[in-house]
Amino acid sequence: MSQVALELKNINTTVNIGTPEEKRILKDLNLTLEKGDFVTLLGTNGAGKSTLLNVINGSLNTTSGQVVLNNHDLTKLSEVKRAKYIAQVFQDPKMGTAPRMTVAENLLLATKRGQKRGLKLRGLKKHLAEFKEETAQLPNGLSDRLNTFAGSLSGGQRQTLSFLMATIQKPELLLLDEHTAALDPNTSHQLLELTNKVVEKENLTCIMITHQMKDALKYGNRTVILNDGKVVLDVKGAEREKLTEEDVLKYFAN
Repeated sequence: MSQVALELKNINTTVNIGTPEEKRILKDLNLTLEKGDFVTLLGTNGAGKSTLLNVINGSLNTTSGQVVLNNHDLTKLSEVKRAKYIAQVFQDPKMGTAPRMTVAENLLLATKRGQKRGLKLRGLKKHLAEFKEETAQLPNGLSDRLNTFAGSLSGGQRQTLSFLMATIQKPELLLLDEHTAALDPNTSHQLLELTNKVVEKENLTCIMITHQMKDALKYGNRTVILNDGKVVLDVKGAEREKLTEEDVLKYFAN
């Protein structure tokens, strides 16, 4: 029996209220994800994709509507409090990691997401073998760079580290905001394959923004298209399998 994970109820988001730049971005948007759904999210520039993720993670307040995750109403919770349940990987490899901390120190920090921080020994050494094993399964030779500062890593290595940090604690919801867009094609493909493997293995509930139609139809189990702040297509199963890139393009018309 399926279990509801995320409910977005009548979401409206208006920015720059009371100024000449006031704009309504999300418009009475409703979306429900079941536990384990891996949604690829498409839409034109300005359709509301990143705004939707920001509303979910709490970095942008809704003008009206509700965000409910596993029966917990998150609507009035801050971004910091939502981080206990939600992990995100951003488009920019520089975001999501601390540049002056080593790979191992970043991973240790990620294991403590959502926990209260106190003055106590960090216990890094006892985690090194575990981190070595975790990173050995990843591309980009990250396992040989546990003592390297994150700021000295390549973009692909840093983004792979960001992804591992986001998933090491198995979040209730994983948000991926074009997390491969800044990478070269080969590294992008490696990270997408890793993403698919981890999301399936851990049965994570995930939303992944992409501009690549072929990736949107290849990865995940469900594709959602936004246009002008509304869901204009939401498909999975046999209906999604029949969908072509040409079919998808029709939903990008203004």
